[in-house]
Amino acid sequence: MKLDGRRESSNVDDRRRMGGGAKLGGLGIGAILIAAVVGYFSGGTEGALNAVVNEVTNAQTQTVTPNNREFTQEEQELAKFSSQILGGTEDVWTKVFQEQGWGDYKKPTMVLYTDGVQTACGTGSAQMGPFYCSGDEKLYIDLTFFTTMKKQLGADSDFAYAYVIAHEVGHHVEYLTGTLQKAHQQMQRLSQADANKVSVRLELLADFYAGVWAHYDNKMFGSLEDGDIEEAIRCAQVIGDDYLQKKAQGYAVPESFNHGTSKQRMKWFKLGLETGDVTRGTTFQCSDAEL
Repeated sequence: MKLDGRRESSNVDDRRRMGGGAKLGGLGIGAILIAAVVGYFSGGTEGALNAVVNEVTNAQTQTVTPNNREFTQEEQELAKFSSQILGGTEDVWTKVFQEQGWGDYKKPTMVLYTDGVQTACGTGSAQMGPFYCSGDEKLYIDLTFFTTMKKQLGADSDFAYAYVIAHEVGHHVEYLTGTLQKAHQQMQRLSQADANKVSVRLELLADFYAGVWAHYDNKMFGSLEDGDIEEAIRCAQVIGDDYLQKKAQGYAVPESFNHGTSKQRMKWFKLGLETGDVTRGTTFQCSDAEL
């Protein structure tokens, strides 16, 4: 991506050196299900996902050691990059909200942390991957996630990293438009299998919104370079539920999918990227077969 001269967002809360005692008090199924990738990177299976859910919903005390080490140049560059991408999402969604008559776009805060972090949804951990908490309207990222993407999934590109951030911002857009709240209320009344189906629609919509961001960011700033689109599509592919489960355990369990298949994630990201038309984000209106 071409980011030279691009501004950094002022809505970044860098907590990478913070630590101390923290009580895990329940992020809730909604926050768990809207993580970009949950559990699979540590040998991810359905069982591993349940372990992560139990970890953050059972009240227990966790001590986080303050991080006093110096950050590497690569880590600092990733922090700057993430801030620039967040700035781009702010510019794009401010414009889109105005054009759609949705009112003013309320910018989220991006929290950079190491290992563990206290949120309005409870205590999050790096094992969860990037996630969005609607309770405080913040997205949380441990930047080592990008190293994990590189080593375990082969997704090593700036645009792939940008896609992850834009996806979490997509959940914030869902929150501002009321979609997230309605979906979570619906999920509370459903069985786990049916709640997973609703979660898939949320995730695919966030993928679509990430594509919309990329469409407008390129239109406004000429940010895309040769190969960027292919990199993002590849990233969408390797974080599909079917791909991750097959990689982790050799087979997929469709009823446990809560983010969407590789094919679905690529489809909705590409639709947003190619059209830039937010009215085409119909993941909650189409049938299962149309997803």
